[in-house]
Amino acid sequence: MSDQQKNDQQKNDQQKSDPQKNDQPRKEQSSGARDQQIRAALDQHWAASDANDFETEHLIYHEDAVLDYPQSGERTRGRRNIQGQRASQPSKKRFTVQRIIGSGDLWITELVITYDAKPSYTVSIMEFRDDKVARETQYFADPFVAPASRAQWVERMDT
Repeated sequence: MSDQQKNDQQKNDQQKSDPQKNDQPRKEQSSGARDQQIRAALDQHWAASDANDFETEHLIYHEDAVLDYPQSGERTRGRRNIQGQRASQPSKKRFTVQRIIGSGDLWITELVITYDAKPSYTVSIMEFRDDKVARETQYFADPFVAPASRAQWVERMDT
């Protein structure tokens, strides 16, 4: 057996003895591709939300998805119910995404939802199962006037 054949055989034996090591680049590659797919789905979701395209907006959810609004104590079960309660809201809504961060099964979007010209600062936490949202929790906050007592330590943010 030549030296090259021996080296090839050793590499093959190592890969067989430690299949996880051999799988690592493939997992990282598929994880990166999955993250890109989820990010694209999130971009599509928020754009559809802003356009009041309720069908496209809710494609991101599993049929059995759960949506929680902790501040009002509401839980909505099922994609159709989530879509129905959102479509029934009488206010005119606009969605402005500030940033999206995440990877794997956990993604967070910071955005401003404007209801009838009144902004609500919003955080959406989405937990994915496979390629769709299994659970979302949203927190909403109204803007408020900053107290003068903090002025010497802070700077104004563009909002």
